[in-house]
Amino acid sequence: MERKNLYLSSIGADACACAQAFGVGMELAQFCTARNMDDGFDEVCDDLTRCCAAAKRLVMHAPFNELTPAAIDPLALRLAEQRWTQAVELAAQYQIRTLIVHAGFVPLVYHPEWFVERSVQFWRSFLPRVPDGMTLCLENVMEPRAELLLQIVRQVGSEKLRLCLDVGHANTIVSKEPVMTWLEACAPYLQHVHAHNNDGKMDLHQPLYEGTLDMKLFLKRLDELAPQAGVTLELMQCQSSVEWLMEEGLLT
Repeated sequence: MERKNLYLSSIGADACACAQAFGVGMELAQFCTARNMDDGFDEVCDDLTRCCAAAKRLVMHAPFNELTPAAIDPLALRLAEQRWTQAVELAAQYQIRTLIVHAGFVPLVYHPEWFVERSVQFWRSFLPRVPDGMTLCLENVMEPRAELLLQIVRQVGSEKLRLCLDVGHANTIVSKEPVMTWLEACAPYLQHVHAHNNDGKMDLHQPLYEGTLDMKLFLKRLDELAPQAGVTLELMQCQSSVEWLMEEGLLT
């Protein structure tokens, strides 16, 4: 992986210091909490300033709590539209070209075919609001298989909608496919990756080298299938995992 493709999530306590020290990018996660786009903005302003000063390359994570493009209640659907419009406007303000958005599937709530149909309708309607040169990347969270997201992206058929493969989410009990199967399926539409490890059951955000995932094998295969994809380390502490990437010859 080239250093220009590596990002550190701002959830990491040492993310800013590491981004500056290693010359990598940052993923702004402050707006995962929608309130921070409103009356909570002042509370995260200093943190945003530090992140922007630490890295020349930025991506951004959109809010996700209670938001889904397949919402049954029309008011909930309007809320998703409002919040993601705010996120697009903020990303444009920070000159960010990649915005990560949770796909929003909830097992046992949304029938898969319904979810795909409603999501396609939503994104076809929403994407004209996205400026040229900006891409929204649908991230898997509780989707059991990659095919759900692939159907959405294929049917929408826009360069403004691509995929973010969260490797940790694909390695939890909600996933019905191995991580490498997810990667192989998503590769043609893959613009970004969230990398962290776990025990194969829960979403723990452990260091890259600590868990059941063979992260070295995954990253090597990623370089073969989608070398252009950005990779964000979504970790509480970043330095040891960045150093591990260098020691293993995975970061150039």
